[in-house]
Amino acid sequence: MSVKYDHKEIELRWQAEWEEKSAFAARPGQGEKYYCLEMFPYPSGKIHMGHVRNYSIGDVLARFLRMRGMNVLHPMGWDSFGLPAENAAIEHSIHPAKWTHENIAFMRRQLKRMGLGFDWTREISTCSPEYYKWNQWIFLKFYEKGLAYKRRSTVNWCPGCSTVLANEQVEEGLCWRCASAVEAKDLEQWFFRITDYAEELLDFTHKLPGWPERVLVMQRNWIGKSMGAEVSFPVDGSDEVIRIFTTRPDTLYGVTFMTLAPEHPLVERITAKDTLEEVRSFVKEVVREKKGAGAAALEKLDKKGVFTGAFCVNPLTGAKVPVYVANFVLMEYGTGAVMAVPAHDQRDFEFARAYGLPVKVVINPRGKTLEAESMEEAYVGEGILVNSGPFDGMLNTDAVDAIIDHLEEEGVGRRSINYKLRDWGISRQRYWGCPIPVIYCKACGTVGVDLEDLPVVLPEEVRLTGTGRSPLESAGEFVNTVCPRCKGEARRETDTMDTFVDSSWYFLRYLSPGDDKKPFEKEDARYWMPVDQYIGGIEHAVMHLLYARFFTKALRDLGLHTLDEPFKNLLTQGMVCKETARCGDHGFLSPGEVTGDGKCGVCGAAVEFGAVEKMSKSKKNTIDPDGIIERYGADTTRLFSLFAAPPEKDMEWSAEGVEGSYRFLGRVWRLVTENALLLEDTTTYDEGKDPSLDDSPPLKDLHRITHGTIKKVTGDIEKRFHFNTAISSIMELVNAVYALVRGDSFNNPVGAKVFRESVETVVLLLAPFAPHITEELWQRLGNETPLYKSKWPVLSEDALVKDEVTLVVQVNGRVRAKVVVPVDSTDDDVKEAVMKDARVAEWAGGKELKKFIHVPGRLVNLVVR
Repeated sequence: MSVKYDHKEIELRWQAEWEEKSAFAARPGQGEKYYCLEMFPYPSGKIHMGHVRNYSIGDVLARFLRMRGMNVLHPMGWDSFGLPAENAAIEHSIHPAKWTHENIAFMRRQLKRMGLGFDWTREISTCSPEYYKWNQWIFLKFYEKGLAYKRRSTVNWCPGCSTVLANEQVEEGLCWRCASAVEAKDLEQWFFRITDYAEELLDFTHKLPGWPERVLVMQRNWIGKSMGAEVSFPVDGSDEVIRIFTTRPDTLYGVTFMTLAPEHPLVERITAKDTLEEVRSFVKEVVREKKGAGAAALEKLDKKGVFTGAFCVNPLTGAKVPVYVANFVLMEYGTGAVMAVPAHDQRDFEFARAYGLPVKVVINPRGKTLEAESMEEAYVGEGILVNSGPFDGMLNTDAVDAIIDHLEEEGVGRRSINYKLRDWGISRQRYWGCPIPVIYCKACGTVGVDLEDLPVVLPEEVRLTGTGRSPLESAGEFVNTVCPRCKGEARRETDTMDTFVDSSWYFLRYLSPGDDKKPFEKEDARYWMPVDQYIGGIEHAVMHLLYARFFTKALRDLGLHTLDEPFKNLLTQGMVCKETARCGDHGFLSPGEVTGDGKCGVCGAAVEFGAVEKMSKSKKNTIDPDGIIERYGADTTRLFSLFAAPPEKDMEWSAEGVEGSYRFLGRVWRLVTENALLLEDTTTYDEGKDPSLDDSPPLKDLHRITHGTIKKVTGDIEKRFHFNTAISSIMELVNAVYALVRGDSFNNPVGAKVFRESVETVVLLLAPFAPHITEELWQRLGNETPLYKSKWPVLSEDALVKDEVTLVVQVNGRVRAKVVVPVDSTDDDVKEAVMKDARVAEWAGGKELKKFIHVPGRLVNLVVR
């Protein structure tokens, strides 16, 4: 008699058991380690289906590896500083700390309700002084080493968030978080010298075989290493020199003008008096529209510029060329000055044609002669140098080194390497972040806070205005302090750190979360690191992941550990998507606003379903996991999110898919509860001791399928992360068991043993995906050891050996029958079996057999006429 599957009661009971027993607490040094980590969440208030999928992927791996005997570290924490909390505080008059801690408490309950096997004893929160104390400690160590410094710079300013953004946080000229148009602003800023590690960061992208190539390419492009030459162009009639970096020294003889970035410091110094007002007006106009736009956005801009009235001298030809300020030149790349060769650079060509500037050909395609006046576009291919002095007649690619040698001999240039990567600006003019531990003293200058005085605690009584100035400036008791050197009056830094600092080393704090003497124990790092599997979104490829790699290398050089890279393997999971639903009168509808018969729940009009798109709150197409868990259970929610698509692919939401997962778990439940008598025999089949299995082909086949499923599921999880195909294999095994359980094959001792083996295998294999129902069924099967402490099923390779094989039979190339023969059958044995088959006789009987083709283990083809 079946027992009802009460998912809520079962799940809550086992979650309480796991918590009481600290079931997933990791202990260093206890066997072979495995560090499994998903990117920790921002406590925005509620988990969404993206969280469910991300953390379910990691949980499957962690549970599977524990069952395989690994010592697994699988921690969880909160990336809890940041702009949303401060913006919510301003909007709703609630303190960011209160908003954040309430959200953490709510989301923690949700994650536990998912049954995720985290080691909660290691939980961290980056807004806790116990955590950000070590942010400050690391900052001061960086400062001592010269990796942290302050300078005035033109920065990316987001008016929506009222703060500075790093270059990596600007996407197509817009703020990565709020999509406001980014502006330029001159501010004193703190920077981390990530450029000191540019070459190593680039080099190690070729030493990370466990990372997706897509992510590595994105990082290589962001670092942007270029080999070339730095060349000096003296300004005519001045002591000033314009220094440029070029990857095309072979075109130096074709320079016809020079372009400077609007922010270039030479603009004011070399501009002629009669053009100064026009130049200043132009600079003011274009700085705002281009700052932070990035290369892709700049390519779309109309090429605009203004003549400074100044000329510089080409050091190789002695020719004077006009100097322009142009809107397409980035101060952040190279030197902020670009030599213009319009005949061989399309952007320069467009600018030259727009402003009537000369075009000088210095490279001809083989066998052709270019005429500057008739060119409709720049020629950027290989060719023979012309108009290039002593280098005429050389292939341009061969001439590069020779021209650089000449520049160095003449003392006007040198070989150089350039990187697009710029130092990381970490200053933020907001409240809810880690205070920068620096004091300014009139007598002593810039002074780091003494290490023993850390943490510099964020004051609670602060007025939040969102006006663009740091709220900490108004906190007098915080700002006014004493210099640690001279004991005189001083003031604190009021900027806070970019929250990406918090997430750049959190994976190391998990190792020693209670340590109050250092950020983490070196021995803990030696045992647990690197992270064996890191899981998170592709959107962090050139922000979080690059910063985490930099921090790891910098902390290594401080002697805190010996690691080169933080993450051995990286999985970037796909998005959760959903078909859109739109009402003509009420726009896009959330799932709850669509009735079961496809109508708008507001007005009753027919709903138009459209393209599948990423779930997001702004599109009103999110799914509330709490509702799914309440109705179907955490196991169903997890199972569906893992079965719908491979982890790296986008997953389309499907209500039918959720129902299907729930029905499957119900079948597994009934398989155990409705066959209690058959499952009472707790012994397992031993192939070596029980030869009577050979007397029952159906049982032997099930035994083989069971072990084939063990092999398939193990490989799918361990080697490929193909969780969807692993679940499908378990479903097939369940079908195979059900196919036999209705007959009398199990009504004998051998049958009972095979049945129990197959059912226990189903439960064990399903455990990482649906841990609650399997714990319950494991107990109902009479096992005293909890499933989370049990071992993964052992594969018997002998069980996989087939005694028989099914051959497809074709007659004149068309499939007509299937026959089953012993695997060791000879060609004559196969021919005899095939010719006796009734279906074959129907198509080949009475006809002349011209050919008999046997492909062992696969097919037979008869050619008759």
